[in-house]
Amino acid sequence: MEGKLLSYLIILIFAAIFLGLLIIRNVLVKKSKDSRKIEIGNGQTIGRRDEQDDYFSTAETQNGTIAVLADGISGLANGRMASTIAVTTFIQEFKKLNSLANIQGFFKETARVSNHMIVENLQGSNGGTTLIAAIIDEQGFLHWGAVGDSVITILRNGEFIAVNQKHIFESVLKERYIAGEISQLEIEENPFKKRLINYLGYEGFKKLDTGISPIKLNTGDKVCLMSDGIHDTLTEVELEKYVSQSISPQEIAQNIIEAVEEKRLKNQDNATIIILEKTW
Repeated sequence: MEGKLLSYLIILIFAAIFLGLLIIRNVLVKKSKDSRKIEIGNGQTIGRRDEQDDYFSTAETQNGTIAVLADGISGLANGRMASTIAVTTFIQEFKKLNSLANIQGFFKETARVSNHMIVENLQGSNGGTTLIAAIIDEQGFLHWGAVGDSVITILRNGEFIAVNQKHIFESVLKERYIAGEISQLEIEENPFKKRLINYLGYEGFKKLDTGISPIKLNTGDKVCLMSDGIHDTLTEVELEKYVSQSISPQEIAQNIIEAVEEKRLKNQDNATIIILEKTW
């Protein structure tokens, strides 16, 4: 009898030890995941426009953190509708992913679906939107997609690293300049140099640009997503000064929006910024 009790006691002790180790493991895993959390900040102003055509959203899943920003084209009708559809579609599709194994396919297919949905909702009317999307995976790599003239950039050691290229007519003019067809002055004086040549919401949509390979982020890197209402209003020097501050991304974003509003430009565009900081 005493032998059986001793056996049961030994089993209970081992079970208790196993359970305790399991609890400790779960706590350590949770702490590890929490320590890898991406700090997020955002800010937005309507500027001097009658309507806010910028739309943005962020989300976190087991695959990482996504931030999406779309700038509905103010010169066309239905800019708000276009930007909302684009951002919402990207967020919803990201949440469905089981892994990031085919991230290039995700960006390109979601852009195609977004463009199709916008065109259908326009029903022949004019409309469109730029879009930039940034995904930081669990290993700290940045994946991105972009179409239009909104900007993704990384602040590292006090300096910006450009990520995407703008889809504007100026890029075509620069290619002609390199080929010796036009002068630098002709680029500067061209009244259409800022015109978009690719965006979501029209039948001629070409493609979403994506990174050839993911970008390894360092501890403290800040990934910034900005609509043109930000980067056309503040200089790179001004932006570097704000983003370099040792405060939370949310405080930085709000300071940048205040700086935009303090410029008091008579034609101030909608302005939106999202900041993602890698803290580990």
